[in-house]
Amino acid sequence: MKIQVISRNVGYALLVSALFMFLSILVSVSRGNDSALAALTISFIITFVVGVFPFIFVRKHSAISTQEGYMIIVLSWLLSFLFGMLPYALWGGPFTIVNAWFESVSGYTTTGSTILEDVESLPDSLLFWRASTHFIGGLGVVVFLLLVIPGSTQMKLRLTNMELSSLSKYEYRSRTNKTVNIFAWVYFGITAAAFLCYLLAGMGPFDAICHAMSVVSTGGFSTRNLSIGAFDSVAVDLITMFFMLCSSVHFGILFMCFVMRSVRPLKNEIFRCFMIMIAVASLIVTVSLKVNGVEQTWGRSLLSASFHVVSFVTTTGFAISDNSVWPMLPSAMLMFVGLICGMAGSTCGGIKIDRFVLLVKSIVNHMKNVLHPTSVNEVRVNGRIIREQDLSPHIMYISMYIFAMLFSVAAGMMVNGNGIHALYGTLSSISNIGASLYDLGTFSNYASEPAAAKILYTINMFLGRVEIYPVLAVLMMVTGRRLNRNR
Repeated sequence: MKIQVISRNVGYALLVSALFMFLSILVSVSRGNDSALAALTISFIITFVVGVFPFIFVRKHSAISTQEGYMIIVLSWLLSFLFGMLPYALWGGPFTIVNAWFESVSGYTTTGSTILEDVESLPDSLLFWRASTHFIGGLGVVVFLLLVIPGSTQMKLRLTNMELSSLSKYEYRSRTNKTVNIFAWVYFGITAAAFLCYLLAGMGPFDAICHAMSVVSTGGFSTRNLSIGAFDSVAVDLITMFFMLCSSVHFGILFMCFVMRSVRPLKNEIFRCFMIMIAVASLIVTVSLKVNGVEQTWGRSLLSASFHVVSFVTTTGFAISDNSVWPMLPSAMLMFVGLICGMAGSTCGGIKIDRFVLLVKSIVNHMKNVLHPTSVNEVRVNGRIIREQDLSPHIMYISMYIFAMLFSVAAGMMVNGNGIHALYGTLSSISNIGASLYDLGTFSNYASEPAAAKILYTINMFLGRVEIYPVLAVLMMVTGRRLNRNR
């Protein structure tokens, strides 16, 4: 592997973080030099210098290997986490080193979990930085990197193919080198539309931009302790629901709807399954909340149920009420839809509804072959035949996802005295939901969790965000080299 190639491309990723640190500095200055100005300035200088260093001393290369590509992806994320924690750690307050790391990883992976017991005690510039980490992570550290790499070089095409899963590329009716640009235009478009809608609904400009960056990334960081519920506005609730849904639909489909000026691209099998899942889950949760007396009216039950189902299924984690007092059935329903989550090609985490549909179809197809050995059966999605070699990586991913989840729950129980916290914290972190259940519910935080448990949760967040394969590839490269040296 060429260290020069890796360092230069990782430098791009750090410069993206440096840019948003600089914007946070401007927010601090506009607020009369708030208490985070020094922390942000020092963080910006360090991140910028380290990010620009490879461009000064490392020669430009136009080609990369597969191994170098995976290393660039993993290191871009890890170093973004590391430098992204600097503003928190230098500001101090509740941010110990572990807490600063947790908040940074949670932001970049768009998980939205927090260690903060009082979000509103943070200066505005630091709140803007939290939202910025969501914005960077939602589009993707590597996608931001690809946007600034000039032209359609072999390196850019290879990184695009490695960063975007095969599932996410199905609905892009364009060449590979255009896919990243389409994704970015839809992402920025949703952000601008959400910002304007929030302004029209009565939010202030600062709250509007922070929540727009958070909703488009399906992150969940808010400027308020009570999340979206703090605004006590049905209009804000409905706007948030709409943009959470938009951000969890394949961006290629949204792009085609805009280009064609038609909803015909929404006649998609995966999208239909996604909406049916939301409708059924919302109905079950609505009835449960009303019957159990959690909400007093059917209207409020429907709003609370549908909002939180959409929040969990899109892995955003915004809230309008406290789900820690909810009965078991609606709570379990939230975690179930959160694990499956939205569509590939969007900003949400989790297994993805696409893979879940493929799993169900492959099981049905297998049973047909068992019952009718002479028949010819195929797995089809949107009329397209899914070949066995294309199907197996997604079934393997679900298996690895479940294995990682079970292993993490077991490890969490060892480092955390509360087994329930270990279970719900793991499910929430690996799916990048953020909000969880009961003591880790929508209005709660992770401040009281042991340091070892917080570190474990951040590993899960990372695995869930990059979808395991890149991390596994790098681990195999590192361990393979060590084994070869020992021979």
